[in-house]
Amino acid sequence: MNNINQRLQNVKKLQAKRWENEDHWDTLNDLLIKELGEILLIEPQNTSALINIGAIYSDMGENEKALMYLKNALALGSKDKNLFINLAIVMVYMEMHQEEYHEYLEEAEDKIEDPLTFKAYFDPNSQ
Repeated sequence: MNNINQRLQNVKKLQAKRWENEDHWDTLNDLLIKELGEILLIEPQNTSALINIGAIYSDMGENEKALMYLKNALALGSKDKNLFINLAIVMVYMEMHQEEYHEYLEEAEDKIEDPLTFKAYFDPNSQ
């Protein structure tokens, strides 16, 4: 297994631990952003890293930054289910028109989730 895939697996494990360690939420987010940033320095077109960093920024409430990373993964041709779901989540939080994010949700239905990516957190009651 290549080093980048191993690093992405570690990112995914660490991301899951954020929910168990909410006292360390900001520290873990900073660590995740740093690690994903380093991966993107090595492989700027790594769509898994772009999707994950977009999810982290969304979880942090930085939706414009999240959207930038997610749109980059989309432009690079990613077909990952989590990309389309994360795009929809970010667009809901940004209060965009339903038609815009419904397209992404419909597209996600036929896609497969990449095991190296994860979904952004979505709280339907937060709006």
